Amino acid sequence: MYKVFINEKKLILSSEPQNSPKTLNYDGTHSFDFAIDLLENTASQGLNIYHNDIDQLWADFGNYFKKIDAAGGIVMNLENKILFIHRLGKWDLPKGKIEPGESREVAAVREVEEECGIFDLQLKDFINSTYHIYTDRDGKKILKTTYWFEMFYAGTETPIPQIEEGINEVGWKNEEQIESEILPSTFQNIKLILNDFKSKNPQ
Repeated sequence: MYKVFINEKKLILSSEPQNSPKTLNYDGTHSFDFAIDLLENTASQGLNIYHNDIDQLWADFGNYFKKIDAAGGIVMNLENKILFIHRLGKWDLPKGKIEPGESREVAAVREVEEECGIFDLQLKDFINSTYHIYTDRDGKKILKTTYWFEMFYAGTETPIPQIEEGINEVGWKNEEQIESEILPSTFQNIKLILNDFKSKNPQ
Protein backbone atom coordinates (compact mmCIF):
# COMPACT_ATOMS: atom_id res chain seq x y z
CA MET A 1 0.00 0.00 0.00
CA TYR A 2 1.22 3.49 -0.87
CA LYS A 3 0.15 6.80 0.64
CA VAL A 4 0.61 9.85 -1.58
CA PHE A 5 -0.34 13.37 -0.54
CA ILE A 6 -1.87 15.98 -2.85
CA ASN A 7 -2.60 19.32 -1.18
CA GLU A 8 -2.17 17.54 2.16
CA LYS A 9 -4.99 15.15 1.20
CA LYS A 10 -4.30 11.42 1.19
CA LEU A 11 -4.42 9.28 -1.94
CA ILE A 12 -4.08 5.59 -1.05
CA LEU A 13 -3.00 3.08 -3.70
CA SER A 14 -3.72 -0.47 -2.60
CA SER A 15 -4.56 -4.01 -3.69
CA GLU A 16 -7.87 -4.03 -1.82
CA PRO A 17 -10.38 -1.29 -0.89
CA GLN A 18 -9.36 0.75 2.14
CA ASN A 19 -11.17 2.93 4.63
CA SER A 20 -11.20 6.25 2.77
CA PRO A 21 -13.72 9.02 2.03
CA LYS A 22 -13.98 7.62 -1.51
CA THR A 23 -12.81 4.41 -3.22
CA LEU A 24 -12.22 3.74 -6.89
CA ASN A 25 -11.43 0.52 -8.74
CA TYR A 26 -8.47 1.27 -11.03
CA ASP A 27 -9.39 1.11 -14.70
CA GLY A 28 -6.65 3.08 -16.45
CA THR A 29 -4.81 6.36 -16.17
CA HIS A 30 -7.99 8.44 -16.27
CA SER A 31 -8.40 7.19 -12.68
CA PHE A 32 -5.37 9.35 -11.89
CA ASP A 33 -6.93 12.33 -13.70
CA PHE A 34 -10.01 11.88 -11.54
CA ALA A 35 -7.95 11.58 -8.36
CA ILE A 36 -5.98 14.77 -8.99
CA ASP A 37 -9.08 16.76 -9.90
CA LEU A 38 -10.94 15.48 -6.84
CA LEU A 39 -8.17 16.21 -4.36
CA GLU A 40 -7.08 19.53 -5.86
CA ASN A 41 -10.43 21.06 -6.72
CA THR A 42 -13.03 19.71 -4.30
CA ALA A 43 -13.49 19.52 -0.53
CA SER A 44 -12.93 15.76 -0.55
CA GLN A 45 -10.24 14.81 1.97
CA GLY A 46 -9.11 11.50 0.54
CA LEU A 47 -9.37 8.82 -2.12
CA ASN A 48 -8.40 5.16 -2.43
CA ILE A 49 -7.58 3.65 -5.82
CA TYR A 50 -7.30 -0.13 -5.67
CA HIS A 51 -6.22 -2.86 -8.07
CA ASN A 52 -5.40 -6.51 -7.46
CA ASP A 53 -1.91 -6.02 -8.92
CA ILE A 54 -0.48 -3.32 -6.67
CA ASP A 55 2.91 -3.42 -8.40
CA GLN A 56 1.32 -2.67 -11.75
CA LEU A 57 -0.83 0.06 -10.23
CA TRP A 58 2.22 1.73 -8.66
CA ALA A 59 4.23 1.41 -11.90
CA ASP A 60 1.42 3.00 -13.92
CA PHE A 61 1.09 5.73 -11.32
CA GLY A 62 4.81 6.50 -11.42
CA ASN A 63 4.84 6.61 -15.22
CA TYR A 64 1.97 9.09 -15.21
CA PHE A 65 4.09 11.81 -13.61
CA LYS A 66 7.45 13.47 -13.95
CA LYS A 67 9.46 12.05 -11.06
CA ILE A 68 11.88 13.73 -8.67
CA ASP A 69 13.83 11.95 -5.96
CA ALA A 70 14.90 13.61 -2.73
CA ALA A 71 16.54 12.49 0.50
CA GLY A 72 16.58 13.71 4.05
CA GLY A 73 17.16 12.80 7.64
CA ILE A 74 15.74 12.45 11.09
CA VAL A 75 18.72 13.57 13.15
CA MET A 76 18.98 12.83 16.85
CA ASN A 77 21.51 14.29 19.28
CA LEU A 78 22.92 13.21 22.65
CA GLU A 79 19.82 14.58 24.40
CA ASN A 80 17.48 12.45 22.24
CA LYS A 81 16.15 15.56 20.52
CA ILE A 82 15.27 15.69 16.81
CA LEU A 83 16.46 18.40 14.44
CA PHE A 84 13.77 20.42 12.61
CA ILE A 85 13.80 23.32 10.18
CA HIS A 86 11.20 26.07 9.87
CA ARG A 87 10.35 27.40 6.41
CA LEU A 88 7.36 29.23 4.92
CA GLY A 89 5.41 29.03 8.16
CA LYS A 90 5.79 25.26 8.56
CA TRP A 91 8.04 22.97 10.56
CA ASP A 92 9.80 20.40 8.41
CA LEU A 93 12.67 17.93 8.40
CA PRO A 94 15.85 18.73 6.43
CA LYS A 95 15.77 17.21 2.95
CA GLY A 96 16.51 18.04 -0.67
CA LYS A 97 16.83 16.86 -4.23
CA ILE A 98 19.24 14.04 -5.07
CA GLU A 99 21.84 15.27 -7.55
CA PRO A 100 22.77 13.25 -10.68
CA GLY A 101 25.18 10.45 -9.80
CA GLU A 102 24.61 10.92 -6.08
CA SER A 103 23.45 8.09 -3.81
CA ARG A 104 20.44 8.52 -1.58
CA GLU A 105 22.62 8.25 1.50
CA VAL A 106 25.13 10.87 0.37
CA ALA A 107 22.32 13.22 -0.67
CA ALA A 108 20.55 12.86 2.67
CA VAL A 109 23.67 13.76 4.67
CA ARG A 110 24.59 16.61 2.32
CA GLU A 111 21.14 18.17 2.53
CA VAL A 112 21.08 18.05 6.33
CA GLU A 113 24.54 19.62 6.44
CA GLU A 114 23.60 22.37 3.97
CA GLU A 115 20.23 23.23 5.48
CA CYS A 116 21.26 23.03 9.13
CA GLY A 117 24.95 23.96 9.19
CA ILE A 118 26.11 20.95 11.20
CA PHE A 119 28.68 18.34 10.12
CA ASP A 120 30.19 14.98 11.09
CA LEU A 121 26.82 13.27 11.04
CA GLN A 122 26.63 9.54 11.64
CA LEU A 123 24.41 7.91 9.02
CA LYS A 124 22.34 5.06 10.42
CA ASP A 125 19.38 3.09 9.07
CA PHE A 126 16.98 3.81 6.23
CA ILE A 127 13.56 4.59 7.71
CA ASN A 128 11.06 4.76 4.86
CA SER A 129 9.95 6.77 1.81
CA THR A 130 7.25 9.40 1.56
CA TYR A 131 5.43 10.63 -1.54
CA HIS A 132 3.67 13.79 -2.58
CA ILE A 133 2.45 15.43 -5.77
CA TYR A 134 2.82 19.08 -6.65
CA THR A 135 2.68 21.29 -9.73
CA ASP A 136 5.92 22.85 -10.99
CA ARG A 137 6.36 26.27 -12.58
CA ASP A 138 5.63 24.81 -16.02
CA GLY A 139 2.33 23.37 -14.87
CA LYS A 140 3.59 19.76 -14.86
CA LYS A 141 2.53 17.37 -12.15
CA ILE A 142 5.51 16.07 -10.18
CA LEU A 143 5.64 12.91 -8.08
CA LYS A 144 8.30 13.53 -5.45
CA THR A 145 9.71 10.58 -3.53
CA THR A 146 11.73 11.40 -0.42
CA TYR A 147 14.00 8.75 1.09
CA TRP A 148 14.49 9.21 4.82
CA PHE A 149 17.44 8.09 6.91
CA GLU A 150 18.12 8.04 10.61
CA MET A 151 21.20 10.06 11.62
CA PHE A 152 23.03 10.85 14.82
CA TYR A 153 24.90 14.02 15.76
CA ALA A 154 27.33 13.85 18.67
CA GLY A 155 28.65 17.39 18.27
CA THR A 156 27.85 20.58 20.15
CA GLU A 157 27.75 23.15 17.33
CA THR A 158 24.64 25.32 17.16
CA PRO A 159 22.69 24.63 13.94
CA ILE A 160 22.60 27.50 11.43
CA PRO A 161 19.61 27.86 9.06
CA GLN A 162 20.30 28.04 5.31
CA ILE A 163 18.65 31.41 4.79
CA GLU A 164 19.05 31.35 1.00
CA GLU A 165 16.78 28.29 0.94
CA GLY A 166 14.08 30.12 2.86
CA ILE A 167 14.85 28.44 6.18
CA ASN A 168 14.42 30.94 9.01
CA GLU A 169 14.99 28.66 12.00
CA VAL A 170 16.65 25.36 12.90
CA GLY A 171 16.15 23.75 16.26
CA TRP A 172 16.40 20.62 18.36
CA LYS A 173 13.03 19.52 19.73
CA ASN A 174 12.22 17.04 22.46
CA GLU A 175 9.18 14.75 22.45
CA GLU A 176 6.99 17.25 24.31
CA GLN A 177 7.93 20.07 21.91
CA ILE A 178 7.26 17.83 18.92
CA GLU A 179 3.75 17.15 20.21
CA SER A 180 2.95 20.76 21.08
CA GLU A 181 4.88 22.77 18.44
CA ILE A 182 5.80 20.58 15.48
CA LEU A 183 2.85 18.29 14.81
CA PRO A 184 0.23 21.10 14.76
CA SER A 185 2.31 22.97 12.14
CA THR A 186 3.87 20.44 9.81
CA PHE A 187 3.05 18.34 6.75
CA GLN A 188 1.19 15.03 6.68
CA ASN A 189 4.24 13.25 5.24
CA ILE A 190 6.37 14.50 8.14
CA LYS A 191 3.85 13.10 10.60
CA LEU A 192 4.01 9.78 8.74
CA ILE A 193 7.80 9.50 8.77
CA LEU A 194 8.03 10.58 12.42
CA ASN A 195 5.54 7.85 13.27
CA ASP A 196 7.56 5.29 11.27
CA PHE A 197 10.72 6.39 13.05
CA LYS A 198 9.07 6.17 16.45
CA SER A 199 7.74 2.66 15.74
CA LYS A 200 11.26 1.51 14.86
CA ASN A 201 12.75 3.26 17.89
CA PRO A 202 10.37 2.70 20.80
CA GLN A 203 11.38 4.48 23.98
